[in-house]
Amino acid sequence: MAAAKGNALGKLGKLTELRQRIFFVIGALVVFRLGSFIPVPGVNPEAMTNLVNGNGLMDMFNMFSGGALERFSVFALGVIPYISASIVFQMMGAVVPSLQSLRKEGEAGKRKMTMYTRYATVALAAFQSFGIAVALQGQVAAGGAPVVYTPGFGFIFSSVVGLTAGTMFLMWLGEQMTERGIGNGISLLIFAGIVAGLPGAVVHTLGMASNGELSLIKLLMVLVVTLGVTGFVVFMERAQRRITVNYARRSGGQKAYMNQSSNLPLKINMSGVIPPIFASSLLMFPATAVSWFSTGQKSRWLQDLTQALSPGNPLYETVFSVLVIGFAFFYTAIVFNADETADNLKRSGALIPGIRPGKATAGYIDAVMTRLTGVGALYLVLVCLVPSFMQSAWHVPFYFGGTSLLIVVVVVMDFTAQVQAHLVSHQYESLLKKANLRRN
Repeated sequence: MAAAKGNALGKLGKLTELRQRIFFVIGALVVFRLGSFIPVPGVNPEAMTNLVNGNGLMDMFNMFSGGALERFSVFALGVIPYISASIVFQMMGAVVPSLQSLRKEGEAGKRKMTMYTRYATVALAAFQSFGIAVALQGQVAAGGAPVVYTPGFGFIFSSVVGLTAGTMFLMWLGEQMTERGIGNGISLLIFAGIVAGLPGAVVHTLGMASNGELSLIKLLMVLVVTLGVTGFVVFMERAQRRITVNYARRSGGQKAYMNQSSNLPLKINMSGVIPPIFASSLLMFPATAVSWFSTGQKSRWLQDLTQALSPGNPLYETVFSVLVIGFAFFYTAIVFNADETADNLKRSGALIPGIRPGKATAGYIDAVMTRLTGVGALYLVLVCLVPSFMQSAWHVPFYFGGTSLLIVVVVVMDFTAQVQAHLVSHQYESLLKKANLRRN
């Protein structure tokens, strides 16, 4: 009786811990949404909203920040500077010798890399906020109203301080969500920013359908494509190429062995959502820099370049596709080492049937991984561009871009998987406790 009561209390405690983690994530997301409504002083809100709406690049950036850019809140930059700094240091860690040595130092090296990433985030956020503040001073909305009330040093200083502080707070908040909540905090913040505009987009689309501006066929087309792309993303993210591996284990005596077969699972998309996110971030830089100088008739070609680098245009789609494919191969090479995998198999006494251990195994695994990465890169490009083609060719009001839909689906899958793993781990712990009680 006492043992059953103790097991029930232990299970209740574990569920309470999971509930607390989920509530912490919800509370952090509420704080994120509240902070997106705190504006930086000195900006005309109506003029800023008119400036953002209709601009393809700003619309995309505004969607990632959960509408914070059109309100010019302290969270207008979102976590994009932190993501860019993290990816840059991950890539540099594969080619810079000093950073390579840090990666091999274990937990101490990881702390140093985190510190360098935070410093880079501060510098990048300050640079971006300075560029945005300078660019906004010369902008005029469609109605002729200036975006900035009183341009000058005061506005630039307050914008740099406010936007940089907002990005650093989001970085800290994301780390707390990862440590004390469930899932990756930074990914959940991006997810919350994207999903925040979904209710308004649904209401707007249904209003267009009721007013006759949107036909029923196009509305059904949006629904079918959304469900189809979502199902395709789920299928591809779970798809694996399993390489058969045999283990020779001694079962008794000197010459008696027993072969055991297992498999080496290789994901088709090993890089996740990193390539589309980094490609989008890189394409924001030239367009933002161009906007600083695109004033007056003498810089007409700069304005044309800005327009060409906006989502929906052929140049943007082409460059975006090339960047996604390049980053998919590069990031996969960072997170997966074929030589290290072959050495681990050799040390554990495992071999791939028909392949010699060592370099031959590494070459075989690398060739398989290269083909899988090629398929995964094309899958990322297809998912990211199909909704964009719908928006530009058929003028369908598709709120989720391909990159946004990919991020939302992958983050939800990761969150669900971590919740399930948390529940399974606690069930395993309870089984071990029951076994110990029965032995005693």
